[in-house]
Amino acid sequence: MPDQPHDPHSLHALKARYGERHRWLLLLSVMLGTMASVMSSTIMNVAIPDMSQHFTLGQTRVQWVTSGFMVATTSAMLTTPWMLSRFGYRRTYEICMLLLLCGGIGGGLADEYSWVLVARIVEGVAAGVVQPIPVIIIMNAFAPEERGRASSVFGTGVVLAPAIGPSIGGLLVDAFGWRSIFFMVVPLALAALWLARRYVPTTAPGGVPANVGSGRLDWPGLLLALAGTVLLLNGMVAWRETGASHGLPLLLAALLTGAVFVGWQRRLQRRHQHHAHGAQPPLMDLRVFTHRSFVMGSLVAIIYGTALFGSTYLLPVFMQSGLGLSASYVGSALLPAGLVLAVTITVVGRWADRTDKRRLVLVGLVLLSASFALMSTVDPDKGLLMLWLWAILGRMGLGFILPSLNLGSMQGMPPALIPQGASVVNFLRMLGGAVGVSLCAIVLEWRLAEVGVLRLGEGDLHTRLQAFHHTFWFLAVLTALALIPAWLMRSPVHRKD
Repeated sequence: MPDQPHDPHSLHALKARYGERHRWLLLLSVMLGTMASVMSSTIMNVAIPDMSQHFTLGQTRVQWVTSGFMVATTSAMLTTPWMLSRFGYRRTYEICMLLLLCGGIGGGLADEYSWVLVARIVEGVAAGVVQPIPVIIIMNAFAPEERGRASSVFGTGVVLAPAIGPSIGGLLVDAFGWRSIFFMVVPLALAALWLARRYVPTTAPGGVPANVGSGRLDWPGLLLALAGTVLLLNGMVAWRETGASHGLPLLLAALLTGAVFVGWQRRLQRRHQHHAHGAQPPLMDLRVFTHRSFVMGSLVAIIYGTALFGSTYLLPVFMQSGLGLSASYVGSALLPAGLVLAVTITVVGRWADRTDKRRLVLVGLVLLSASFALMSTVDPDKGLLMLWLWAILGRMGLGFILPSLNLGSMQGMPPALIPQGASVVNFLRMLGGAVGVSLCAIVLEWRLAEVGVLRLGEGDLHTRLQAFHHTFWFLAVLTALALIPAWLMRSPVHRKD
């Protein structure tokens, strides 16, 4: 059913008003909101020490400011298809930006840690719902031969946020304290709301009116996904802090919850297919896994998310505790790599329109794996030039993967399944990320114990370096494993819609 022509903010009306440039204006509008959500997720780490001191909390408890955000983000991603179908692009996007505003202002004004945690969870829900939306827009609004360029434009802007965010955040914390980190998201969210009123349509994906056939939200499925994510994250943290005897039961419970979730989704799927207008739709449409490219791309996303988030934790710790560098030096060392990542995405996105996206993903995985392996050669006695070069090499690898993986995994998927595909692949990447940080910490602490170092900061510098080098090799091998499903992704075939 096409969108209503009398609605001045429908997709049809906005296309008529702005012509071909509307899709770019739409993409830029949602890009700003996604930048706000990504920045709110990455910038908080620089405020944790100051926040811990303000509330007189231990590191483990204050770390839930980050962990709570990640759990909320991961679970909320699965609601994006239902939200878009029920409320349309504009209302969904506006809800997310208003939640970001509430989280930013509420967290900045909070006097108790519990309210800070609530504010972070609210921000996490907004970030989770909004992050799959740009991919859905790219797959729906752009022809196959233009999607790479659109992904590069979007990816460059979104990558710049975490690249420059920690540097700006560090200055804000030093000058104004941890509250300034919450307030930083407010102007971005307000600007995104203004753009949404002008360029984001009220209709749902495909140009159909919102609230048509959306049904009720699958609350049991959402609660199962949330419970499984919490159990998984807590299981990894428990394994990290007290050993496998405490962590393994939680991980087994997470696995069991995941199996129940899949069984529930299959049941809803069958009922929905037989009673399309009366039955509740599943939270996750399992039909996306009938496409080989999507299955292989999902495996890459899980491994890639684990390696990416794990290295985001490991690199700063390596530079400070392994190499003895200052926090300010760490920020300056990682900034050039972030800028190189933004440039790489711009170039590779244009290539993705003319070449096999699978090859670009393979090149990116090779570069990323090589950067981890080469980190094991860094020796402070021989200078730190190699550290900068290998960090840049790894970010170049990410630049090859980011614009290519989503497009390659959803190539050939029916338009009706694209919102589901975008939310599921982002969910799996974040799920891998939730595992990655704790997994890297577990491997690092295991290797430190093997070389006779009980805690970070203790022992001989070169002895500590050996443990870090082994952990980087672990990441290198893990990333290399993703080459197998990446190779098995189908070659994309461009065809006119």
